[in-house]
Amino acid sequence: MSPVDASHLPQLITSTRALAEACERLAKESFVTVDTEFMRETTYYPRLCLIQMAGENEIVLVDTQAPELDLAPFFALMTNPAVIKVFHAARQDLEIIWQKGGVIPSPLVDTQISAMVCGYGEQIGYESLASGLAHAKIDKSSRFTDWSRRPLSAAQLVYAAADVTHLRVVYEKLSARIARNRREDWVAGEMAALANPRNYETPPQEAWLRIKARLRKPAEKLALMELAAWREREAMTRDVPRGRVLKDDALVEIAMANPKSVAELGQLRAVPNGFERSRAGGDILEALERARSLDPSILPPPEPDRPNVSGALVQLLKVLLQAVADRHQVASRLIGAADEVEQLAARPDDPHPILQGWKGEIYGDLAVKLIRGEVTLGLEKGRVVAVPRPDPARDQSGLRSD
Repeated sequence: MSPVDASHLPQLITSTRALAEACERLAKESFVTVDTEFMRETTYYPRLCLIQMAGENEIVLVDTQAPELDLAPFFALMTNPAVIKVFHAARQDLEIIWQKGGVIPSPLVDTQISAMVCGYGEQIGYESLASGLAHAKIDKSSRFTDWSRRPLSAAQLVYAAADVTHLRVVYEKLSARIARNRREDWVAGEMAALANPRNYETPPQEAWLRIKARLRKPAEKLALMELAAWREREAMTRDVPRGRVLKDDALVEIAMANPKSVAELGQLRAVPNGFERSRAGGDILEALERARSLDPSILPPPEPDRPNVSGALVQLLKVLLQAVADRHQVASRLIGAADEVEQLAARPDDPHPILQGWKGEIYGDLAVKLIRGEVTLGLEKGRVVAVPRPDPARDQSGLRSD
C-alpha cells in the first residue's frame, strides 16, 4: 500500500452502512492496522474523534463524530478472531475501545512491545520505527491539532492515514524478526497482560490508590477512599477531569482534617472559598461520615517495607540484567523492572515472575546463581558475562578440603 498524499485522500466514512462495508472488506485481511485520534483535556472520558484502519490495499478513516454513525461494525471487526489487530503504543487506544464498545481487540499486537523484544529499547516512538523500518518520513505538524473540529483538514487526514499506512510495514518486519528469533512466546505473554480489561477500568472505590499521600492512620485512609470515590463518580457524571471537581491535595487535606461541619470544612486552606456551602460540600461531609462507619479491615494491607538487602547485590543483579538484555537484544524492562530485581534479591526462593518462562531462562536462573555465589561477573572482550565461581570447598591445589 503506497503512502497517502493530499491529492489521494481516502474517503471519510460518516455512515453505518459505509463502515459495515469497509469492515466486511477488512475482515478478509490477515491483519489490520488500527489507530485513533481523541481529545481528553476537558473531559473525564476521552472523546473519540477519528478511527484509522488499513488493510493491504485500503485505508479507512472513520468520522466517529458523524451523528448517524453506529460503531458496531468496527467493534465486531475488533473481536474477529481471524484478523490480527495491530496498534502502536496501544494502551490509550484500547482504553477508548473498551469504554466505547466494551470489547478488547483480539488477537492483538502492539508494535511498541514487539520492538522492545527486537532490541529497539523501551517505548520507541512510531515515527522512529516508521523511519527505520519503512523508510518513511512523517509530518508531525498535525499531531496536536484539535481533532474534534470539523471539517478535518487535508493535512490532518494525511497525518492520520500515515499512522496506519506505515504501521503495516513496521508490523511485518518486526514479526519476521520475532519469528526468526523464535520469540513468539515472549510477545504473547506481554500481549495477554495488555489485553486485560482491568487495565482500563476505574472502580471509584479504588481511585484513592492513585493519589500520592503519606497517610499513616487507618481513619485517614478510609476518609481518602470515600472522598476519592465521591470525586470519581462526580467526574464521571459531569464528564470533567478529576481536578475540575477537586484537586488531589485538597482531598488529602480534607481526609487528614476530617471536618464534621460546614464551618470546619470552610477553614481548610485547600478548599476554595464558598465551596463548603455548595452541594459538593455537603457531599464531602456525607462521604466523611460514611468513612467513619467503615471497618479498617477493608483496607488493603500496607505495602511491605523495601527489602533489606545489600545495595551492592542489587546493583550486581541490575548489571547482569542489562548484560543479558544487551546479549539477547531485548529491552531490559521487558525482562524485569527495578523493584522486581530488589524483590528477587530479598527472596530468591519465591516464585517471582522474573523467574518464569523465557525470563527465567535468559535471566532468572543466572540471577539466582549470582545471589547464591555460584557465578560471578566478569569481562570478556569488553562485555559483562557470568562466570562459574570456583568451588569454595576446594583448596588451591584443587582438592576438596576436609
